Amino acid sequence: MEYLEAKYLIASVVYSLLGVVVLVVCFVIIEKIAPENLWKEIVDKQNVALAILAAGFMLSLALIISSAIHG
Repeated sequence: MEYLEAKYLIASVVYSLLGVVVLVVCFVIIEKIAPENLWKEIVDKQNVALAILAAGFMLSLALIISSAIHG
């Protein structure tokens, strides 16, 4: 019976954390180059279209990161 080796578990956790860091850094970069404060627009003004755009960005970037990690 195969068992989960520690090196695979550690690699999975490290790559997951790396993916989250890259996702947050990219969102911060987009936040800085956008003409408006995205977070303020989404939360305070309840801009649904911008929230959908941000969600699409995060999902697409997460897919790219997961593909890069998985190989």
